[in-house]
Amino acid sequence: MILIAALTLSACGKSSTHWNGPGGNTNDGGKVGVTISEPKDAATGVPAAVEIAYQTKNAKGATIQLTNAGTGAKVDGAMRPDGSSWVPAQALKYATKYTAKVTASGTDGTTATSTVSFTTMPEPGNTSHMISNLGDGQVYGIGVPVALTFTKSIPQQARAAVQRRLFVESTPAQEGAWNWFSDREVHFRTKDFWQPGSKITVRALFRGVPLGGDLYGDDDLTIDASVVTQALRIDIDDKTKSLTVTQDGKVIKTVPASLGKASTPSSSGNMVVMDRKTQEIFDSSTNGIPVNSPGGYKETVYYPLRLTWDGQYIHAAPWSVGQQGRFDVSHGCTNIAPDAAKWLYEISHIGDPVTVKNTGSPLQWTDGWTDWDRSFEEYVKGSAIPYPTGVSPAPSSS
Repeated sequence: MILIAALTLSACGKSSTHWNGPGGNTNDGGKVGVTISEPKDAATGVPAAVEIAYQTKNAKGATIQLTNAGTGAKVDGAMRPDGSSWVPAQALKYATKYTAKVTASGTDGTTATSTVSFTTMPEPGNTSHMISNLGDGQVYGIGVPVALTFTKSIPQQARAAVQRRLFVESTPAQEGAWNWFSDREVHFRTKDFWQPGSKITVRALFRGVPLGGDLYGDDDLTIDASVVTQALRIDIDDKTKSLTVTQDGKVIKTVPASLGKASTPSSSGNMVVMDRKTQEIFDSSTNGIPVNSPGGYKETVYYPLRLTWDGQYIHAAPWSVGQQGRFDVSHGCTNIAPDAAKWLYEISHIGDPVTVKNTGSPLQWTDGWTDWDRSFEEYVKGSAIPYPTGVSPAPSSS
């Protein structure tokens, strides 16, 4: 679980809380003290994703300074919200010596200092790359999840460590959680849809994270995105053969639709627009059906909005206008008239929620961005870190 209030990364690394670590402030009027527990002094082969852990005694606060021993350059970073460690803003350089210094301040004005030097490991040859569905500076619909995919499998025993390095921050602050869709994919969604106009920052500090054996994460990623100011939702009902668009809760258009026929039904469930294009070639051979065989096709389709990985879309279908609103004739997509499809393409965003109902065929979990097809209580069970109940989002960092 990550609340949408992550790290504020500042140059000096001053703790914003008066955390004293395990066995910390004794309030016995004794001498102020501080000890760095991780990494150990003179340690070598330290992962580039190292964090600084320390404990203080009789202290009201502490500052942390991490320095490249060769160049003297200071490393930015900040305390975790739970105070368990100080996290560098980016992974450290490989095969480089660093010095960490923690200065604790006592209530009587005295200070104590602990210093360690350590050397990071050589650059690993076996790494997993990370890819995000969000683009920097892009605007998304209220249902967009943060979806991170990995080029190599993340073992079960390494997922908690990876998840602890994933930070999401929003303005305004909103509660959310991570869910491991598979060994190569982890998603984040908020408890409720994003509030319109939200600003989102994702910091995925994956570089140098040990993943088991000789495998390590190979990159850090920071993305700043935003959410639309008007909440758009698409509802498709196979009973009425219609598609309805609402904006900020008000219906702005309803159009006839034709969904998947009995042999290729559309899925019922809560989906999200994953992609939108002006045109795309639909080729049945990609699903194992030769183009020249019965049921085969190769067609240029206009204004497709993708809903699932297995190929369900909303798109223009001039060939089925006569059946739209009356019969289901598609291969699983939602067919609408060309003018309606063009209008929907122009008003929609990646991340707009789409609900399909009454098809009789339930949506398969992970077939697309299915994050909203489970309750939040069920969703959090997919986290690699136990999700605390009864929590509220902390204020957004500034």
